[in-house]
Amino acid sequence: MTVWDDLVGQQRVSDQLAAAARDADALVTAAAAGAPPPAASKMTHAWLFTGPPGAGRNQAARAFAAALQCVSPDRALGGSPGCGFCDGCHTALIGTHADVSTITAVGAMILVRDMRDTVRKSFTAPANGRWQVILVEEAERLNESSANAVLKAVEEPASRTVWLLCAPSVEDVLPTIRSRCRHLNLSTPSVDAVADLLVRREGIEPDVAAAAARATQGHVDRARRLATDPAARERRAAVLKLPLRVEDIGSALKAAQELVDAAAEDAKQLAEQRDTKETDELKAALGAAQGGRLPRGTASVVKDLEDMQKRRRTRTQRDSLDVALTDLTGFYRDVLALQLGSRVAIANADAEDALERLARGNSPESTLRRLEAIAACRDALDRNVTPLLAVEAMTMALRAG
Repeated sequence: MTVWDDLVGQQRVSDQLAAAARDADALVTAAAAGAPPPAASKMTHAWLFTGPPGAGRNQAARAFAAALQCVSPDRALGGSPGCGFCDGCHTALIGTHADVSTITAVGAMILVRDMRDTVRKSFTAPANGRWQVILVEEAERLNESSANAVLKAVEEPASRTVWLLCAPSVEDVLPTIRSRCRHLNLSTPSVDAVADLLVRREGIEPDVAAAAARATQGHVDRARRLATDPAARERRAAVLKLPLRVEDIGSALKAAQELVDAAAEDAKQLAEQRDTKETDELKAALGAAQGGRLPRGTASVVKDLEDMQKRRRTRTQRDSLDVALTDLTGFYRDVLALQLGSRVAIANADAEDALERLARGNSPESTLRRLEAIAACRDALDRNVTPLLAVEAMTMALRAG
């Protein structure tokens, strides 16, 4: 079992990263021995991971971060870094390694205030690891100020600092940043490969794993949640019933409200346990007295955490809505495939009766209009339109003939 085993269908990328990790290890080893660095190296200070949703951009970057921090004895004897079980690999993979910093969007964008400490840290030597690794998930959400902060750090990096940026495409990253990165593009893994991962790593029953992988069309994280979380399966089932419910204005507005409420409830459940744990840990770190009283002058730190959690809850709700919209898109894609007699495999086989009913009762042109309405809703949510207004506009369009 190595750090590369969870990169489903990405053998080419895994091979490139493994080669770079070997050269990175050689660089550090040579520096520690006072020897000159190797003449040629596949290692570089900045990497850009791109690929469609579910391809595993973040997983690939984190696996690489783990390989860079690998301290396995086998590595010193000529083995490849990235064993997956040493302290360096383990802590990097679970997100607790002191020299692996992860930046992700809390709200709609990654703000410069979220980047300051990490950019400052990028100019320092590793505390106890082999490299200082900065992993930026959703680099497409860097705003102008935070992107400029990253650019300055990538332009003049410390000798043992590595930047790992993840984004859907190279066009989503500033040209001045991407020109300084080595680019790796990941592809969507096959449904069979994702199902195999769920069976092998999660112990999911083969039939359940296959259904989850097929329903999510190779999106690893969504397939894992769908296969392991009954509530996620219930939410998806409710979403797939929506197309047959929006027959008039009243039912369309009701469906929109239920969709938004379900996303809010999902976000609340995800946030409650995480927020409480974070707040308790921060108060303990600040030395809160018994009964929760904070030391003088530390209340603002807790307030900053609460503000961040509020932004994250809003973002989580929109992400939950986006999952529902993705399910709807897949549903109407299946309808269109049936209407056109396509040989493309149906993703939502568990809703075949509803698919055939809509395929018979509507034209391909109307199905395309509905797909466009869903895309418009997603665009509106990205522009921070009030979720209920965006979803109501969509469900009204789904009702139209």
